[in-house]
Amino acid sequence: MADANERQTRSARLAQLGDALQAAAAREDWDRLGEQARALLPALRKLAVLGPWTAAERAALERVVALHDAAAQGVAHAARVLESRLEEMRANKDGWIAYAMYSETEPGVSQE
Repeated sequence: MADANERQTRSARLAQLGDALQAAAAREDWDRLGEQARALLPALRKLAVLGPWTAAERAALERVVALHDAAAQGVAHAARVLESRLEEMRANKDGWIAYAMYSETEPGVSQE
């Protein structure tokens, strides 16, 4: 059974885990968010061995889950936006190639 100090540490660690997820998602720092998500399960397992969760710890754990879910939704949205942009680029590829070829062969066309 965990003592009061370990419980305080466990609550603080849950808050840190949630805050780290939230911060990376807010910055759209997908690399950092991936690191945080991969570290989440091992960290939660280490905390779980300290004994049963108190009501406050369960609430903090639920916050971590909610922040993880929100971050996953943010990633999914960003992926949809990126896919849309890539599809637009694919659709216009022939036009861009033609423009590039015209720009290279036509005298007087600015080469910036």
